[in-house]
Amino acid sequence: MRIDKAIESSMMMDDATWARHANPWSFWTRVPILMLFALAVWSRIWIGWWCLIPIGLVIAWTLVNPRAFSPPARLDNWASQVVLGERRWLARKATPIPAHHARAAMILSLLSGLSIIPLAYGLWVLDPWAVFAGAMLASVFKLWFGDRMAWLNADMTGGHGG
Repeated sequence: MRIDKAIESSMMMDDATWARHANPWSFWTRVPILMLFALAVWSRIWIGWWCLIPIGLVIAWTLVNPRAFSPPARLDNWASQVVLGERRWLARKATPIPAHHARAAMILSLLSGLSIIPLAYGLWVLDPWAVFAGAMLASVFKLWFGDRMAWLNADMTGGHGG
């Protein structure tokens, strides 16, 4: 199983959940999750094993977030287009996508994943600059990936976004 499909399966994303996740509130409240997770892990130096509480809360929010908001009234905003494009990306085996989008998405995913290395290192040795650099790079590449997904959705719908 591909890693993206495994992630989708672990999030238990069905059509109704995807519709709710297309709400811009869902998208934008997911953006800071990586930084919040890093802060929760870092909190071990202040609160010891109690850090498992904020870590658990961030993980719980990650799972609840796609279901926490109602489906949006309109899908003609960038955040909703990102989510619609991401669905198309995940369904690319059944419905092929343009090669230039697939190539760019794979590169951006790889760069985002590699950015986790300095983040993890920084959390391990308590280096705030490595944590910040890793989290920021991962976030930049993830948002760039999101922009590519919005573009993919526009291309696949003839610019109509639905």
